[in-house]
Amino acid sequence: MQVTVVGSGYVGTTLAACLADAGHDVTAVDIDSDVVAAINDGHAAIHEPGLDDLLAEHVGDRLRATTEYESVPDADVTFLAIGTPSNDDGSIDLGGLTAAAEMTGEALAGAGDVASSPNPDDRHLVVVKSTITPPGVAQVREALLAGAGDAADRVELATNPEFLREGSAVDDFQHPDKLVFGTESEWATEALESLYEPLVAATDSDVPVIRTDPETAVMIKYANNAFLAAKISLVNDLGNICKQFGIDAYEVMDAIGLDDRIGAKFLRSGVGWGGSCFPKDVDAIRAAARKAGYEPALLDAAVAVNDGQPERMLELLDSHVDVAGERVAVLGLAFKPGTDDIRNSRAIPIIEGLQARGAEVVGYDPVATDNMRERFTDIAYADSAAAALEGASATLVVTDWDEFAALDDAFDAMNDAATGDPVVIDGRRIIERRDGLTYEGLTW
Repeated sequence: MQVTVVGSGYVGTTLAACLADAGHDVTAVDIDSDVVAAINDGHAAIHEPGLDDLLAEHVGDRLRATTEYESVPDADVTFLAIGTPSNDDGSIDLGGLTAAAEMTGEALAGAGDVASSPNPDDRHLVVVKSTITPPGVAQVREALLAGAGDAADRVELATNPEFLREGSAVDDFQHPDKLVFGTESEWATEALESLYEPLVAATDSDVPVIRTDPETAVMIKYANNAFLAAKISLVNDLGNICKQFGIDAYEVMDAIGLDDRIGAKFLRSGVGWGGSCFPKDVDAIRAAARKAGYEPALLDAAVAVNDGQPERMLELLDSHVDVAGERVAVLGLAFKPGTDDIRNSRAIPIIEGLQARGAEVVGYDPVATDNMRERFTDIAYADSAAAALEGASATLVVTDWDEFAALDDAFDAMNDAATGDPVVIDGRRIIERRDGLTYEGLTW
């Protein structure tokens, strides 16, 4: 099929590359000429395992990038994968997405007779891949149809939310847990089924397909992320209680995970969730609920627990050493391993708390150092975990990169704090206890 993907950020680039890998002819559209040039050179503007390999394989064959919308009229499907940033009140800003929807409509109107399109019945399907709340669907549709003008009666808007995890987005796309199609006609549903058919055929098991209306489809995305965020916060809340009782929360969670009503996933307690999805999506659905007249008390509590975990980590540090004037290492700057994304990373409030205490902070991350350097220009950065630990009186482990589990001898380079052994505060249960260290797990 001929596919246009408008927006070449994290979701759009992954979508374009994976659809090309599935055999479709894809044109990626973005207003940033540097992003377009990078894609056409076979490189993504983001760090995502496997993505550059797909771009290098398919650019120049089944994948190209451009700043123009000229590919839209000839496409079978046009995806809108434009960012929806948060407003101050947590609601999402649809300005960029509605502008892209209007320009997509204008491209269709400007092409003249939509009958020149390869679509059945001279129709064009525009699919929102961006994460938007149910009330936002009508706003995007209105912008699309306004741009389409006289061609509006032959343009249909659908939604197809993404469920990609940073660090494993390519694999998640190619081996989905589910596909969600929000459409208003059988034709649109069939178009999406045809688009994803090569992907489904390539998987080893049947992929559940949810066929529903556009608003319900986007709500599924929010419910999915809100549930997972709340589950993590509940586990962290229970973990904090376990810590107070001197109990290992991980032993407790291993046991409750055997209950098939609970499940074993997302039971690792620690310093909390971050990134671009959970914080933004939970805030957005809370804001939308309030606008509709409902106070989401449980989701409010989930956010409060999450926001408190970095401070609990710092309080554990305070109980062992006064870090004023001391070198303190922060291991892990990305919000999770496998990505260079620092958005809402738990390392940010940790670093801010250390600076407020007068510590000399040194940070290290395998891939996210450059991004964090833009956020904090006044701390030191090391080229390795061992270098970060050298001379440090304490370290806080914020991201569970595998390499942190194999430091061992590097801890010998730490300085003794004034009160005794060097201090390790582990927020991800990645470091093993050892002689010569004062070790504290956040919830164990």
